[in-house]
Amino acid sequence: MDFFQILSEDRIKKAYQDGEFNNLPGFGKPMKYEDLSGIPEELRMAYKIMKNAGYTGEEGQLRQEMMGIEDLLKKCDENERDQLQKRLNEKLIRFNQLMSKRGVRTNSSVFKNYELKVQSKINKQS
Repeated sequence: MDFFQILSEDRIKKAYQDGEFNNLPGFGKPMKYEDLSGIPEELRMAYKIMKNAGYTGEEGQLRQEMMGIEDLLKKCDENERDQLQKRLNEKLIRFNQLMSKRGVRTNSSVFKNYELKVQSKINKQS
C-alpha cells in the first residue's frame, strides 16, 4: 500500500470509531438494487454518471426521439415535413422544460456548440 491509501484507511477507521457514519441517510438499511442488465456493459458507467448527475431516462428518450425525427425530416417529402416538424417542436419544448427544472439552459450558444461537438464525435465512432 502506498502512503495515501494508508492515510485514507486510517481516516475512515477513525471516522467510523467516532460515529461519524451513524447518522447518514439509509444507515443500517439494505442498499437498493439497481438492475442494469438492460444496458450494454460498455455504456453502464456512462449511464451511472449521467444518472448521478440528475439526468433521467426521460431526457435520453426524448433526445433519441428528437434525433430520429430530425433524421426523418432530412429524408421526407413536403407532405410529411409539417407534421414531423410539429412533433419535433413538441419534443423540444418538453425537453427544454425538463432541463429548465434542473437549471440547465439548453438554448445557450455554449450548450449548442458543445452538443454539436459531442454529436459529431459520436457520429464518427458509429
